[in-house]
Formats: sequence, C-alpha cells, structure tokens
Amino acid sequence: MTFTRADVTRAIGDGLLSFPITDFDASGNFDTDSYRQRLEWFISHDISAVFVAGGTGEFFNLTLDEYHQIVAVAVETVGGKLPVIASAGLSVGSGKAFALAAEEAGADGILLMPPYLTECPQDGLVDYARQICDATNLNIIYYNRGNGVLEAEAVQQLADACPNLIGLKDGKGDIQALNRIVKTVGDRLVYVGGVPTAEIFAEAYLSIGVNTYSSAVFNFVPDMAVTFYRELRNGNKEVVRKITQEFFIPFIDLRDNCKGYAVSLIKEGADIIGKPAGSVRSPLVMPTPEERRQLEKLIAIANQL
Repeated sequence: MTFTRADVTRAIGDGLLSFPITDFDASGNFDTDSYRQRLEWFISHDISAVFVAGGTGEFFNLTLDEYHQIVAVAVETVGGKLPVIASAGLSVGSGKAFALAAEEAGADGILLMPPYLTECPQDGLVDYARQICDATNLNIIYYNRGNGVLEAEAVQQLADACPNLIGLKDGKGDIQALNRIVKTVGDRLVYVGGVPTAEIFAEAYLSIGVNTYSSAVFNFVPDMAVTFYRELRNGNKEVVRKITQEFFIPFIDLRDNCKGYAVSLIKEGADIIGKPAGSVRSPLVMPTPEERRQLEKLIAIANQL
C-alpha cells in the first residue's frame, strides 16, 4: 500500500472516482501496453482514485493471473499519484485469493463484490464479507449490489467487526435504504454512489451526504464527466440539468437497449474516441452499428457541453 487508511478514506469520500475498462487485444488477451496508456491518460485528469478490474473493468470475466497482472500494471503506472483500488468477491475462497493478489501487487484497497449467484441471508452476507476483510490488511469498500445487498443493521455489524472496512458503495439506487444506512452507521464509513451511470443519481446522492460516485463514462467523455462533478458540487443546477437532459438521459435510454450495455457501451465509446480496448468478453456483447452511430452523436454533444 502506498497510502494510509486515512488517505484512502479521504480520496474515496470526496472527488470523482474513475473506473477504467480493461484492455483486450484482437485475440481477447489482456493488452498491457494499451492498458498502461489508458491509465496514464486517466490520471492526467482531475480524479481522486482509480478503481481497476471493477465492474466496468470486467472483473467477473478475468482469471486470477490476469487480475494480478492488471493490478500490478495499474500500481506501477499510477505510481503513487492516486490510490489504486482493485476488486474481489465471487466466494469467500475466491475473494481471499483476489485480495491477496491485490495486496501482493501493491493495491491500496479492495472493492468487495457480491457473492456469486445464490440469494443470501443478512447474517450470511456479513460473514462472507467479514471473512474476506479478516484475510487482508487492505482497505475494504463493500459493494451493496445484486444478491449482496446489506441492510442498515447488517452494515453496522460489519463495520463494528472489521476495522479495515472503510466504505460502502451503493449499487442499488434505493435512496431510502441508503439514507437509513448513512444515518445508522454515520461517519464510521464513507459512502460512494455506484449504480450504473451513477451521474443520473448524483443529485439524490448528494442530498443525503454521498459526495462522490463512480463514473464509467469518464472512459470516453472525461472532460464532461469532470465538469458535471465539479458543477454538481458547486451547486450549479443549470449546468447539471443541461448535461443530464442532453447527455445522460439519452445515454441511459441507449444503455437500456440490452443487458450488459453499462459495460459494452463504455468500450464502444472508448473505441469511438480513438482509445480502443478491444471487445467485451462473453456473456456480454458489443453494440450494433446503429447503436454505435447513436453513441457517436451523444459523444459529439458531450464535447460541446
């Protein structure tokens, strides 16, 4: 780890969080050089942390060996300028293995993904997360999403049991439930907005004290993403309204055309701006030519906002 726990907590609690896609070559293998160039481009912008091999980075489609390589390249490339947060999850055993690999590669924290497939009781989820937290010294951010959604009382139990749990990322978009967590657990944790295309929830998040969120569109419209976050925090409602209306709402409409487009459209957008990262891996699929044309128009609009 390059940063202290307090450093990482501050970084993820205030500032735009970037989630780079993972670069694959024409054969579908991890492309080290392209990924390194992407990260160099990322950190040239005004962001506060880099989350690698996350949902946008297709964590669910990576082998452990690929993951270790991805995190190592990220740590080396970012070079201590910003905290590097990697992902872990799937099962207790897999989660421990990914966390160990991230620790060995020099990451500053873990975004703990939900367990795979099966529905889970609250006490089981707490135990799942606790065992992985206990297996590493890294800072942990719990991703409250899918079949891993913790209620307020369970989040409190986990926070009490795990000193290295520093944050909770919301992936559900239930503002009432999130507000209950925030009011129950308080500033023991930092809270991050994390629904797909989180900017559409940004104003609601901010109203309950969630100051930051994950930006996937940063991968292809970084200047607009930074502008949106800055003007949101400055209270410039007119700019926020304009960008939301002209870019984010049409983008969400396009995203909802097909399951998995929250990732696939991001890779398509990167290709459109001349920073290709290859195709997504199955079971995801890439957009159609017509959807690409629609995305090209949205990127042109974004560059004028």
